[in-house]
Amino acid sequence: MRLLLAEDEKALSKALATILERNKYSVDVACDGQEALEYLEAGNYDGVILDIMMPKVDGITVLRTIRKKGNLIPVLLLTAKSEVDDKVLGLDAGANDYLTKPFHSRELLARIRAMTRMRTAQADSRLKMGNVTLDRATYELSTPTGSYRLANKEFQMMEMLISNPKNLISSERFMEKIWGYDSEAEINVVWVYISYLRKKLSVLHANIQIKAQRNAGYTLEEMA
Repeated sequence: MRLLLAEDEKALSKALATILERNKYSVDVACDGQEALEYLEAGNYDGVILDIMMPKVDGITVLRTIRKKGNLIPVLLLTAKSEVDDKVLGLDAGANDYLTKPFHSRELLARIRAMTRMRTAQADSRLKMGNVTLDRATYELSTPTGSYRLANKEFQMMEMLISNPKNLISSERFMEKIWGYDSEAEINVVWVYISYLRKKLSVLHANIQIKAQRNAGYTLEEMA
């Protein structure tokens, strides 16, 4: 699951990103409201953790802007303010939940699970192609022969491929969506994870395969 964290306090932002990544979330970090809007315009996220008091564009304005555009992504607001009026303002602007600083990491994780649960339930939890099934709820890749529980990034790559059958996905697109703009990972990490997935599909006797187009990207196709 991919999240956008918009928080201008660098120490807190770094700590939250570490907590989320340890809990198998993929995280992009924005340091101000304008950057958050740019990330949301360019990326596909499953949820947003949005600080209200941010430079350039405040969190409430960010929230109102994306809601006006019809973006219904789950949003959890963070703020140092605890007054009822501030909570009402945020919720009326379209927030799904509200968390007042300071907070415990376990409560943050619980609220993220709660706000994204409905969206996950609304989507078909299983993706299928050929004799292969990918379960979004359990990260399980399976065929009638057996199954593997995929690691986080393996799952995200397989989800992108199986959601876009026969469509070419470039290495740059995988990097952007899964590792994020600020990742220090080299682009050849995409090939490494493609290799992992190919081996698992082979062991499972899948009748679909990941094909590479030189200097272009990858497609998922059924075998002839």
